[in-house]
Amino acid sequence: MFRRTFWFTAGAAAGVWATTKVNRKLRQLTPESLAAQAADKAIETGHKLKDFALDVRAGMVRREAELGGALGLQAPADPELPVQRLYAVEAAEPAATTHRKLPYKSNNRNEDH
Repeated sequence: MFRRTFWFTAGAAAGVWATTKVNRKLRQLTPESLAAQAADKAIETGHKLKDFALDVRAGMVRREAELGGALGLQAPADPELPVQRLYAVEAAEPAATTHRKLPYKSNNRNEDH
């Protein structure tokens, strides 16, 4: 009698455990749950990319300061010398364009209107 009661109880407990496990997994696989998991992963990835970009920027600033110190760019300017202007791009005459331009009104039906 005790043997049957033990196995009946063990079977019922295993059935409840398995049902709970399956229901939990099914809830995780619903479209809403999958969308929420994807959104969470996207936000987490965005934070990691932002942290990486901030680290790169800090490294760039640090290295630029090191190079500026090594090259003497941060040295105090001599007041007798004129102020040196730094240009990002030297002024030069624009090169002649040799490429052809596309017509304003194209017949491409795939472009957005």
